[in-house]
Amino acid sequence: MSESKVWRERIQKFSGAIQSNKYVSSISNGLTSILPVILVGAIFTLINTINIPAYQDFLDSIGLKALTELPSILTIDLLSLYAVFSIAYAVSTQFKRDGFSAGIIALMSFLLVTPVGLLEDGATNALSFQWLGATGLFVAILIGITVGRLYVLILDKEFYIKMPKGVPPTIGKSFAALTPAFIVVFLMLIVRGIFNISSFDSIHDFIYSMVQAPLVSLGGSWWAYLIVITVMSLLWFFGIHGTIVVMGVILPIWTGLRLENLDAFSNGEPLPHMIPGGPFFMTYTAIGGTGATIGLIIALLMAKSKRYKTLGKLAVAPGLTGINEPILFGLPVVLNIRLIIPLIFTPIVVSVIAIIATYSGLVPPLRGIGVPLGTPIFINGFLEGGWRASVLQAVLLFISLAMYYPFFKRLDKEALKVESQEKNVEEMPKASNQ
Repeated sequence: MSESKVWRERIQKFSGAIQSNKYVSSISNGLTSILPVILVGAIFTLINTINIPAYQDFLDSIGLKALTELPSILTIDLLSLYAVFSIAYAVSTQFKRDGFSAGIIALMSFLLVTPVGLLEDGATNALSFQWLGATGLFVAILIGITVGRLYVLILDKEFYIKMPKGVPPTIGKSFAALTPAFIVVFLMLIVRGIFNISSFDSIHDFIYSMVQAPLVSLGGSWWAYLIVITVMSLLWFFGIHGTIVVMGVILPIWTGLRLENLDAFSNGEPLPHMIPGGPFFMTYTAIGGTGATIGLIIALLMAKSKRYKTLGKLAVAPGLTGINEPILFGLPVVLNIRLIIPLIFTPIVVSVIAIIATYSGLVPPLRGIGVPLGTPIFINGFLEGGWRASVLQAVLLFISLAMYYPFFKRLDKEALKVESQEKNVEEMPKASNQ
């Protein structure tokens, strides 16, 4: 067995272990499941904050402003509530247990450890939005995983109230969830009590200060971002879905970055993160798909060989929406040593250009809308950063073409030579018959 094959198998084994890990996949699946909530909030944030004075005056004059701002408040500002339920649900279903009961218990647990204050009248309790949005996301993830696993463990030990046969399944599940609920509530009250007597006001304050803020700062740095995208491209070269593997680890951090930008944007405040993770990746780095392969697709359309020109026509529509599997496996790019250099360095180059453009003020920081995969190039740029982001995408498109074309030209030349030889072979019998 060759050394390259050994390394490939090792990498595949490691990435497979990450992808199949139930807790990593539960976090990823849980956050993905609340995408509709996030998108609704993001879209209404755009609707509510269009910076046209006449438009804003119109919304105020007819009383629509109070309505258009509600969806973003009740989605983005309450994101951790949706996340904790969804993650606990995902954990429980991974172990073939009732996800709804686990999600409800996790939601209750999250609220138990969240500070409750008093309004100005001194008598009315109020739950602040401070920890219910992006700032409470890591606690939501922690509680979702912990409660979901505890729920499964208690049921596996059969430490619950069993109802007699003939009782409707819904009633049976409700009573089965009672014991896990009481145990979890007791544990959460202990956690809350410990942090009440500590220098931190709550577990939220502790996690945010000691874990979330440093991780978000690290995840939002340009050098960490470049490392992440390099690993993605390397995994793709070996035929491993690098985006899924890496996103399983980095998604919680990138989600926090994105939502903090979106929250600041909705409130008319300066955006805190120049590189808000996912939106930056989808808008600039993965232009045409992971590897910034939009330039390779254009090169295919310019090909002289019939084989590659046909592939380019098939790949152009998916490529414009960020889906590049047709060329990754059809060209192929995977395990093609002649394309490893542009596959790795093109996303780095376009990312560095986008980073410089953002930090220098040529383009604004991205809003963190988080437009879904499949949104065409230029449209996703406009939604995230306005017309200047779309212009930058056009520039990056040509950069990608310049990076890929010299390497592809050799492949095209060889393919054209093979096609010419095959054509000559086909024409030889016709000539002899004549």
